[in-house]
Amino acid sequence: QVQVVESGGGSVQAGDSLTLSCKVSAPFFSHYAMGWFRQAPGKEREFVVATNWNGQSTYYSDSVKGRFTIAIDSDKGTSKLQMNNLKPEDTAVYYCAAEVASTVMIKQSDYDYWGQGTQVTVSS
Repeated sequence: QVQVVESGGGSVQAGDSLTLSCKVSAPFFSHYAMGWFRQAPGKEREFVVATNWNGQSTYYSDSVKGRFTIAIDSDKGTSKLQMNNLKPEDTAVYYCAAEVASTVMIKQSDYDYWGQGTQVTVSS
């Protein structure tokens, strides 16, 4: 059974930085494409950033481009989301998603494996 676990959320001030981590655990080794999505209170879950399995292809939403950076270690099944210059509108539950695939994927329906989410709160 594949498990996805996020960590690293917290409460910060606007302008601060935070790093989220994601770990994929599975009974058999595979390379995963990974993505991060977020859901703010009262809103639908939205795409944030995604990477293909080796990090050579990434895609960012316009709202985080230039501030967030995704990194992946495909051998370890881990992903990190470095978030800089955080804004109050970045406040949300952040979800890591993974899929056995070689390409970068930005649709939620592309992913079979999801974490439980980690809360990020940015105050002004």
